Amino acid sequence: MNSYQIILADDHVLMREGIRNLIDNVDDLKVIAETGDGTELMTLLKKNSPDMVILDISMPGLRGIEAAGEIRSLYPKVSVLILSMHKRQEFLSMALAAGASGYVLKEDSSEELLHAISQVRHGRTYLSAKLAALYSNDIIGICRGNHKHPSDPLTHREREILKLIAEGHTDRQISDMLFISFRTVQRHRFNIREKLNLKSTADLVKYAIARGYISGE
Repeated sequence: MNSYQIILADDHVLMREGIRNLIDNVDDLKVIAETGDGTELMTLLKKNSPDMVILDISMPGLRGIEAAGEIRSLYPKVSVLILSMHKRQEFLSMALAAGASGYVLKEDSSEELLHAISQVRHGRTYLSAKLAALYSNDIIGICRGNHKHPSDPLTHREREILKLIAEGHTDRQISDMLFISFRTVQRHRFNIREKLNLKSTADLVKYAIARGYISGE
């Protein structure tokens, strides 16, 4: 049986060494290349034919989220498994929206990483058990791009306001545009943040872009 070939992309050398040692102890898994730079990763993909890229989010050259999107576009048969320290929902949302098939935390066990590799290898989407415990099924469904989920946490009005916030409008401007009171806009903004567990306007903008409410360009 041919080995399942993996490229590692993480700017921490010790992290890559640990993952390589773990994978090399599994008979049908093989690390064929590694890098600590997102731009170099794209060069490696031109020279190799991996089945999977295990990818960190925070890297020089090309960030992991951007790299995941590039891989999905240029190499659709290559699976992406995110291995990150970030637990916040916007990172999960953007990673899955960019085309990642799995999201594992660096604090997860080696056994869970191997399980995630196996799940993604067999065409499934895998989410760290710790993240699954943090976020409801409804939120996870939205993160995976299921906009028509019957339990969408945002109401139509909240999605409308989130779009306007992401486009740079102030609460006063939104109030005038939608013919609702300033206090009502502020209440909606608070509810959106609470439902999505996002605390800053920048986080709301990132979420809106990831969900396709507005263009990121």
